[in-house]
Amino acid sequence: MTPPRRPDLRYVLGHPARWIAFGLGSGLAPRAPGTIGTLWAWAAFLVLDRWLDARAWALVLVAGLVLGWWACTRTARELAVADPGAIVWDEVLAFWLVLWLMLPASLLAQAVAFALFRFFDAVKPGPVGWADRLYKLRPGESIGWRQGWGILFDDLVAALCTLLVIALWRSW
Repeated sequence: MTPPRRPDLRYVLGHPARWIAFGLGSGLAPRAPGTIGTLWAWAAFLVLDRWLDARAWALVLVAGLVLGWWACTRTARELAVADPGAIVWDEVLAFWLVLWLMLPASLLAQAVAFALFRFFDAVKPGPVGWADRLYKLRPGESIGWRQGWGILFDDLVAALCTLLVIALWRSW
């Protein structure tokens, strides 16, 4: 199937990899899909957290990483774009990691974590920018597993930076 110029719900529903990579459709947001994907991740985490303990969350995150790597790689190849903005599984997984490691926390603390994560993911300061550049497409290289990992990696680094700032904030 030739991907549409602008992916739509029909396209996303056409294969499980697309459904995962597009954050169960949240990446279809016409503006700020990364922010919408992160908001979806926050809401989904709060719902799922009622039934999942720490061990189950660890399994979800590991499985989500492996499955997400496959889904992001496959979808990026189809779209012929190394890191499409509509792929938001990276935001979902990374923000789940942030919430898993910081909860229980107040709604204000969660909102601060959201804002910090979005800052690190969008602005890409320091180590996040390094992580983003590390897996960029090289001249003559086709989109592959390296770029699929790169889609996830910079968001994981953004999550770690978020957690570091939160840890420093809590230690004050």
